[in-house]
Amino acid sequence: MISHSPSPSAAGCDTTTAPPSRPKVARWHAPAKIGVLVAFVVPLFLVARVAWAADINATPSTLAAAIAQAQPGDTIHLAAGHYAHFSIANKSGSPGKWITLSGPTGNPPTAVVDADLAGCCNTIEITASSYVAIENLLVDGHNVDGAFGVSAKGGTSPPVHDIRVEGCTFVNHHGSQQHDAISTKTPTWGWIIRNNVIKNAGTGMYLGNSDGTDPFIGGLIEGNVVENPIGYCMEIKWQKPRPSVVGMPANPTSTIIRHNVFIKNDDPSPDGDRPNLLVGGFPATGAGAMDRYEVYGNIFVHNPRESLMQASGRVTIHDNLFVDAPATRALVLQDHDLPLELATVYNNTIYDTGSGIVFGNSAPQGDAVVGNLIFSATPIKGPIQHNTGNLTDSVQNAMNYVANPSDVVGQMDFYPKPGQCTGAPLDESSFAMDTDYTVDFNGTPKGTFTYRGAYAGSGMNPGSDGGVVSAPGDGSVDEGPSTHDGAVGDAGHAGDAGEGSSGAGCGCTTAGGRTRPKGLGALAVMVAALALAAISRTSRRSRRR
Repeated sequence: MISHSPSPSAAGCDTTTAPPSRPKVARWHAPAKIGVLVAFVVPLFLVARVAWAADINATPSTLAAAIAQAQPGDTIHLAAGHYAHFSIANKSGSPGKWITLSGPTGNPPTAVVDADLAGCCNTIEITASSYVAIENLLVDGHNVDGAFGVSAKGGTSPPVHDIRVEGCTFVNHHGSQQHDAISTKTPTWGWIIRNNVIKNAGTGMYLGNSDGTDPFIGGLIEGNVVENPIGYCMEIKWQKPRPSVVGMPANPTSTIIRHNVFIKNDDPSPDGDRPNLLVGGFPATGAGAMDRYEVYGNIFVHNPRESLMQASGRVTIHDNLFVDAPATRALVLQDHDLPLELATVYNNTIYDTGSGIVFGNSAPQGDAVVGNLIFSATPIKGPIQHNTGNLTDSVQNAMNYVANPSDVVGQMDFYPKPGQCTGAPLDESSFAMDTDYTVDFNGTPKGTFTYRGAYAGSGMNPGSDGGVVSAPGDGSVDEGPSTHDGAVGDAGHAGDAGEGSSGAGCGCTTAGGRTRPKGLGALAVMVAALALAAISRTSRRSRRR
């Protein structure tokens, strides 16, 4: 039924290594042994100094010197305060000894990195570096068009790879639709982008280059909340044949996108309407030809003029929630820059979309649309060879199946009612190479695969993601006025496009005459709770990788 590659793995994504133990030094017991002990202890002391990881305290005035002196395994602790833009260049840790820059924990973070108001450069620029982590920073773009928040570029001599961005908040990257919070414009691999909040960016994450020359390979993107970008919440670009780069993975890899929240509002997209998430294809032959995207456990909410997700290449999509695109589609799979090759879509819950799962063309390496729960006027369409075990009904009838069907974040709960959303056991053995294919949206085992949709259970939702949570606020900071101080020299991505606009804005009324706040007015109250829920699931599951 489905043509799979050998089991791929995300490149370089396991950073959970124990700190090096300090060597024990023999005690000096007798003066007669002094010569031997001096000869032994002094070299051992020097070795220990090299082996021990250092904690380096930094302030805005000393950060540049701290980065310059950092060695593999060191952690630079940024004190609270405002820091000027900075670069990380020619700094490399190792798989067991990352170089870490970390601010104090807090919501929002209190170590703030400010974009240059004159538009000289990106705010945190990474070149020729590897095994570097950036944690717990607030990156403020001050709406300086083109001043990206975290940027990697600079070619392949040496390359940038194995970078972790975790627990950061990105604000004021709203200078234009091409203003990115996180950007990679170099061949790169092994990134971990985890538990970040990106608010009101032009584009939340833009990974790769619009001409296909800078592949993003074997990444792990998990637990992030991307809220109300002008364009994409996230895009991973299509890839031309890969360059020859020392250390670049040659075997098949997966880029895993899990436990994220991707939300858009009704604001216009002047450079063209965009899906919440778009993933592009891989090279037809050679390295990367058998790579995949694994997209699971995410929440996609609202898009008035484009699909919630669009994919080409090789992709598996399971146990996600797709909500509120009444004028468009939940998910479209089709040729785009490069062909659609392999597409499996199973155990997703889809609600209030003009169409549910749409194949724009066939997937020659195999397809499957299995065990989904879809409330849409047109639940499934396109040239699909294996379409089985799906449960579909109208948006109006969703209340008969799930606890609280709603477009409003904070109210939606798509957990099945008792006795609903079940059917004959499904054979999901063909998905066995997919990460976490045996557990549902909440991480609950699916058992005999009798449930349809993203949840394997009924009654009271045991998780905290379905809208049954509440929060007093969104943990945001004052984003201030737009400054629009000029453009930086980075090339934009104005040539990008989704599948094309497919309808006017949805106004205040969804299909079936139900009303909701225009632009997801309840979102501000709930986004922090969704972020905490996503982070909780990430913490539970990341130990499996």
